[in-house]
Parts: sequence; structure tokens; C-alpha cells
Amino acid sequence: MPQVKIIAKNFMDMVASLPEFKLDQLYDNTFICEAVLRSLPALGKKYVLQLLFIEKPVPAKAIEEWLLSNGVSKHRVAIDRLVQLRVFREIIDRKKDISYLLNTKFQSNLQKYIVKGGVLPGEPMPSSITVRLPTLEELDAYALEQWECFLLQLISSSQAERPTNFSSSMMTIFQRGLLSQRDKEAPRLTVHGFQFLLMDTNAQLWYIIREYILNSEVRGVDTADLISFLLELSFHVSGEAYNINTLNEFQRNVIKDLADLGLLKLQQGRKESWFIPTKLVTNLSVTLSDSSSRKQGFVVVETNFRTYAYSASKLHCEILRLFSRVEYQLPNLIVGAITKESLYNAFENGITADQIISFLQQNAHPRVAEKTPSVPENVTDQIRLWEADLNRVEIVSSNFYEEFPSRDVFESACDYARENGGHLWEDSKRMRLIVKAEIHMQMREYLRRQK
Repeated sequence: MPQVKIIAKNFMDMVASLPEFKLDQLYDNTFICEAVLRSLPALGKKYVLQLLFIEKPVPAKAIEEWLLSNGVSKHRVAIDRLVQLRVFREIIDRKKDISYLLNTKFQSNLQKYIVKGGVLPGEPMPSSITVRLPTLEELDAYALEQWECFLLQLISSSQAERPTNFSSSMMTIFQRGLLSQRDKEAPRLTVHGFQFLLMDTNAQLWYIIREYILNSEVRGVDTADLISFLLELSFHVSGEAYNINTLNEFQRNVIKDLADLGLLKLQQGRKESWFIPTKLVTNLSVTLSDSSSRKQGFVVVETNFRTYAYSASKLHCEILRLFSRVEYQLPNLIVGAITKESLYNAFENGITADQIISFLQQNAHPRVAEKTPSVPENVTDQIRLWEADLNRVEIVSSNFYEEFPSRDVFESACDYARENGGHLWEDSKRMRLIVKAEIHMQMREYLRRQK
């Protein structure tokens, strides 16, 4: 039986995790079927297309005969994926032989799509109505600007130039795990939050979209409807205009949210209003986490610990403030320095030396990115040393035992502590023992039985 436990690492994992009846609802949509087909491994696509017009169960052994000698592992991955997405239905007969049958709805709609083609619910609007639309370059710049604005709102709402349309409760959901807040203190970025900022844009976007989908039912939105609409949007052409008036109220609300994230651009004409997909939304049917894009770096770190960030982004400035002292900011340059105090502040917030070094390396300016190393070794070594200064002593709650009645009892107690993962220290000569506080009650009970 294939392993079908789902961990949603990308969009199609989210689809696979839906209950069977909701997946069947999704497969009513032709474009969802194509999106699922696109996402499958190469061997999975082959199996689907070969069985597309076969309406009877096909024995697993017959499918295995199509394999080359080195394709067994790929075959298992493909079958697992097909079963996870309920594209294949597994049938076990009395002899315990396994056969596979294509999902009826999926099969029927994919047949129609391949034979007749598909038509989107909304076709692009004529240029006579929309007049001038942004170029793809302008659209990419808009998407990046919107996304950075959202991230700034996410990690530091006071620095955001304009608020988003998301409710405060929705922003709190997005911030969950990324920010922490102590009594009467401003929210601070957690170790996971900083890791989030280190991700590429598509991986960050997937994290937000995943939370948006997972919490959709709290907002009274059906998960299957939301996923269906998002995947449908991925088939729209980037840069083309689509009429908003053809959408229902639920879809219009989603459109506004997606515009805040930079997935779409909204425009208003004299009589009509429309949305323009960016390349971020057209990547949805692939996988957000896999379609990574390499950002151009902007940071130069010198051997004297000074940093020069060639960027006009407020987001970049806020990220640099997390572990360095920003001294001044020009229109396209942020000048700062990595100091012991600024790093200690970062370490106290849970940010690690490796994360800081990784950020500096990943975002190294093209002029220094070609060098090896891109960040001076004396800087990376010192960052790690300053982190080590804080980790010299580790405080562990513990209990001290002495005056054992005999050496046998002492040695058995030591063995018991080791077996339970609570042994910290022992002095064999004086028969003294220190164990973790978490096993103190177990140790007391054990010693009581030894008397």
C-alpha cells in the first residue's frame, strides 16, 4: 500500500490533503484536472495518459512491465503521488492483487480537455477598453513592490507605507510563528521568522498562501472553492486584463487579497474594472515552493565589519536592523556596521549566527558574489565567536543525589539515569549523582524500590 500521509510543502500537497469528497468537487473543474496533471512526476503523467481511455482496473503488475530496470524508485514515487491525489483508486481483489483505476471525474474531464480543449470562464478584455496596460517588466516591479510592502507590514507594521486590506485577525494568523511578543513589548521576529525572510519570494508566498487557505473556513469560505479559484487563476495569461464584473462576490474578495500580495494588479477604467495577473499567480499550478527565483544581491560586507546595502527598500533596511547598526540611509544606499551589541541583540531574539551569515551570502552584491568567500572570513568567524560567547554556560534544572546506601545502588541509579536520558554528572569515589529535574520523580521512585 503506498504511503499517503500528506505534509503540505507545496500547492499540490495542499490539494492532496483535502477530503475525498472535496477532491471530487475540484475534479469537476477541467482546469484543476490539468493543473494536477502538470504537477505530476514525468512517470505519473505517462501513466495517466496511457490509462486515460481505459475504463477498467489495470493490474499493478501490468504497469510495472512498462518500467525500465532503473525506474523502480521513480515508479513508486509516481504511484504514491497518484494515490495521494486520488487520481488513481487502488483496488485489492480476493487474491490480494493490486489494480489501479483512474478517478472517474478526473478521467472524464481530462478526456474532454484533451479532445476539445478548455475555455476559461473569463477571456482577456479587448485593448480598446483597457487602452494601455503595464508591460511585463512593470508588472514584475509592481509585484515585487507589493510583496515587499506586505512583508514590511507583516514584520513591522509601523514601517509600512500603506496598510493592506487584510484584517488584523488575518495578519495575526500570518504572523503566527514568525513573531513573538512579551508583556508590553513590541513584537519581535522569531528564529522561524528570520528563516522566513531568508526564503526566496516564491517559497515565502507559498507559506502565506498556505495559511490563507488553511484558515479559509474560519472566514466562511469553502476550502475547495478557494483552491479551485486560485488554480483557475494560474491559467490566466500574465499581463492580460480580465473583467472583474464577471466574478462573484467571493472571487472579488479573493482578488483584493491577492492584489495586496502582488499576485494581481487591479485597474479601473471609465466603466469597467479589471485585474491583471502577475507571474506570481501564474506559477501557482506548478508549485510555489519549487519555482524558486534567484534574487539579485545587494549587500557588501567589508573586513572592517561595515555593511553597504545598495537598496532603496525599507524592508531590506528593517532586516539589516535585526543584526546590524544602521548608521544612515541614502536614496539607494543603506550604510551600517555589524557590532557585538547588534549581534547580541539578534542572538537574544533567537536569530543564529549561521542564519545571519547565510543572509549575507545569499544577498551578496553581484560584484562580491563572484568572489570566494563572498563575505570576509574574519567577519563570519567573529560572528560565530560572538555567538559562542553566549553559549558557554547552559543552565539545566537538575537534582543532586548523595549518601547512597551501597555502591551497587549508586551504580544502578547511574545506569537508570542514563537509560532515561537524564544523566548529567557523577562522582564515583564519593558516590554523588546529578540528574535532570525532569526525571527526578522517576528516580525517587526507582531508589525507593531499591531499598
